[in-house]
Amino acid sequence: MATPIALTIAGSDSGGGAGIQADLKTFSALGVYGASVIAALTAQNTKSVSGIFDIAPEFVRKQMDAVYSDMKIGATKIGMLARADIIEAVAEGLAAHKAKNIVLDPVMVATSGDLLLKPDAIDTLKNRLIPLGLVVTPNLGEAAALSGESVAQDETAMAKQGQAILKLGAQSVLVKGGHFEGAEAIDILVDASGVRRFSARRIASKNTHGTGCTLSSAIAASLARGMPLAESVALAKRFVSEAIAAADGLKVGEGRGPVHHFYELWKKKRGN
Repeated sequence: MATPIALTIAGSDSGGGAGIQADLKTFSALGVYGASVIAALTAQNTKSVSGIFDIAPEFVRKQMDAVYSDMKIGATKIGMLARADIIEAVAEGLAAHKAKNIVLDPVMVATSGDLLLKPDAIDTLKNRLIPLGLVVTPNLGEAAALSGESVAQDETAMAKQGQAILKLGAQSVLVKGGHFEGAEAIDILVDASGVRRFSARRIASKNTHGTGCTLSSAIAASLARGMPLAESVALAKRFVSEAIAAADGLKVGEGRGPVHHFYELWKKKRGN
């Protein structure tokens, strides 16, 4: 039986809680081998992003060519791509290698509030990458920016913005409502067949760094294992909820700490 493999194309988080590091942890936690293409280096910790160093587009493409030419990639997760020329290189590579099950997390702003995507790159993202996505996973702020609307205040507005992003060419859109307040954390999946609602109990924790990266990479992991999209979203939401619930068990940094990707493994190791 072939080993399921997922690829992440994203930025590196030196603090280990988001980006490439969160993606690879998620793939491993869910039983999938992870490969990576690093599109940017960030100097960051749990408090802030102090620097971003973009990898040359031609070297991003060289990494893609190396991985796709050797491994059978079941799903590709795309995260932080800061510049238009890097987005172009990634789009060309995806097309050349006929990449499937593309999960696009349009990372624009870090949890700390730091801008990660240059404004002139947004149009390139919309025109070149969104049409390649099996699913696009914006949070409320990103959905507003991509749809040209103000930030959604309810589920109806979330669905409307998802439908607007769907018109950009994606096969489906998952609008994440984690920034809402209330007892439930609601995500809305929009595709050609309609609208589906995914809910989970809201967990009070300041340690939520990397939740968006983790959700999108968990979806990609399940797709790589051959699961359908709706089932992959449901599993990913459950995984993220449990990782947040266990996050306060980690004592990492002085700011917003990471979620606990290996909560189940560590529990077994400690015999709990």
